[in-house]
Amino acid sequence: MKTLFATGYRANELQIFNQKHKHIPFIKKAIEAKLLPLIEEGLEWIITPGQYGFDLWVCEVALELRLTYPQLKLSIITAFMNPDEQWKDEKKSYYQQIISQVDYYGAVSHQPYVGPWQFQARDELLFRKSDGLLLFYDEEAAEGSSKYVKEKALKKHQEDGYQLIFIGADDIQNAAEEENYNEYDPMYDEPFE
Repeated sequence: MKTLFATGYRANELQIFNQKHKHIPFIKKAIEAKLLPLIEEGLEWIITPGQYGFDLWVCEVALELRLTYPQLKLSIITAFMNPDEQWKDEKKSYYQQIISQVDYYGAVSHQPYVGPWQFQARDELLFRKSDGLLLFYDEEAAEGSSKYVKEKALKKHQEDGYQLIFIGADDIQNAAEEENYNEYDPMYDEPFE
């Protein structure tokens, strides 16, 4: 796989309303666990719609991984121009900081938001330009914005073998448990006298 389309839940769909939320590091750790083997097998590009939430956390992880894997490229392709126009300053600043570091930034529609067809056109383009999908989707959680992408990806997988990689609640839980295990102090394993 040379090009990966990465997307998933928006932050608000996860009840995350700022970048200081305690679960974000575990989500990012789960993303890294999925990306590393792909990069080591030759992944060249990660493309994402750049929506506030999973998409931007993927960008953060990719930017960190570029320090070790400088050949990795990152692209944000939005559905329409200025998607951050209505955002609060903190979110806008975070978004601008990320897009300033990507290798390619563009919009499918060169106008402001007009209608849902812009999202469909964006997703069609991202599917065409990629070999596989990394999707944060959990069957047992609320469906959210990822439902349409999942359905389209499953169809594409059946038609032409498009690769699907999912991140779900179990992956996040495993990342949290691993982190907690790594912080565990073995000093407490010694018997008390």
